[in-house]
Amino acid sequence: MTYCVVPRQLEAQLLETLRAHYAGDPEVTVIVDRRERERRRPSLTGGEQEQRVLRDRRRRRISGDVPPLFGEPGTLVAG
Repeated sequence: MTYCVVPRQLEAQLLETLRAHYAGDPEVTVIVDRRERERRRPSLTGGEQEQRVLRDRRRRRISGDVPPLFGEPGTLVAG
């Protein structure tokens, strides 16, 4: 589905024209933007800009050393 969004200020001029134009295409729906205001918070001005907090969501490594594998230099070989 594809939407053709008409701004409210141009509804009187464009809505019927665009609906007639796309009448033969069932994949297109012409709608009017009826939002009153932006849903996002207004950005702050000056030095009050918010900084995004980035979190590292990866698992932390277990602290400590990993013992050497059998056969690596530094391992004791029973003889």
